[in-house]
Amino acid sequence: MRIRKKPLGDKNLVGARIESIRRNRGMKQKELLAQRQVRGVDINKLEGQLRTVTDIELLAFAEILDVDVFWLLTGESQQL
Repeated sequence: MRIRKKPLGDKNLVGARIESIRRNRGMKQKELLAQRQVRGVDINKLEGQLRTVTDIELLAFAEILDVDVFWLLTGESQQL
């Protein structure tokens, strides 16, 4: 596992959660990159929270990682 060279940024809320769920599932960043390429989504600088996330990207990551968009945004399960 590589050590992050730069400190986390503050451009998005979801990057750290995307990184966390990806690692918890044993998914390498390259695998996530391959899946996002199919959907035309760029993850460059996203996990480090160094850039903003579009709504299209948010939906794509929720689908790729099989998590709820609400969880990506808040870290909490949505209760109806």
